[in-house]
Amino acid sequence: MSTEKNKNVIITKKSREKLVKARAGAIQLPKIVGMVFGDGGVDASGNVIPPTESQSGLTNEIFRKELDGYSFPADTTCRYECTLTESELAGEEISEIGLYDSEGDVVCIKTFKRKGKDDDVEQTYTLDDIF
Repeated sequence: MSTEKNKNVIITKKSREKLVKARAGAIQLPKIVGMVFGDGGVDASGNVIPPTESQSGLTNEIFRKELDGYSFPADTTCRYECTLTESELAGEEISEIGLYDSEGDVVCIKTFKRKGKDDDVEQTYTLDDIF
């Protein structure tokens, strides 16, 4: 995840550790398999709280779901997509998301203003992994 354009997106320390070990050939990099959702990305006044790279997960995780899929909109970008159905997280206010790998580790975190989730609407979230 590139953080150049958005201070509210980070790659976790755990993810960076896995990347450097995989590049050296010490481990095989686990596949990104899902998206995690939470409601702890804002303070009591609704101000977005930038995540820190030392976080190992969301501030307040409320749901995990396997990805719908991914695409490559550019040579050095992978776009991950996950859709919440009408009933999933109905009535919640989502303000943080992340990606997790096949070992269950959260590898990136993005925070944003609260997005309300009604019970008659699907919501699709995307995260771009940019190198």
